[in-house]
Amino acid sequence: MNFRRGEKREDPEINLIPFIDVLLVVLIFLMVSTTYSKFTELQITLPTADADQVANKPFEINVTIDAKGNYTVNNTPVAFNGVAGLADDLKTAASRGPNGQPVADPVIIVNADQFAMHQMVINVLEAARVAGYDKLTFAAQTGGKK
Repeated sequence: MNFRRGEKREDPEINLIPFIDVLLVVLIFLMVSTTYSKFTELQITLPTADADQVANKPFEINVTIDAKGNYTVNNTPVAFNGVAGLADDLKTAASRGPNGQPVADPVIIVNADQFAMHQMVINVLEAARVAGYDKLTFAAQTGGKK
């Protein structure tokens, strides 16, 4: 409420001097506290790795599961008669190793369709455990264009 009558109101005056003083103090602080090291001139020696070629490629057993629930072991269709039957099929495939020699510890590669039931993949894992094979891997495709 304005109770004063007849008096002229003064226009507000904007004083920029304190604002400029504060900005100069901040600028001086930033100049003093900034380090002037050049990161682009850092000399970095990256580590190197020399790996020998794998002398022997491990024997692989490819187990494929399609969306309908059909199993193949090394491209040979097998009927699923339980985990023990699938373990026997894996042992049979391992007995037909390279040069007809049985393989003691093959690598089991599971190729499962994306619409295959999860239980089918678990059956293959359990069959590999029952057969005594502990080297398992899953095949996957890269996320390229379809």
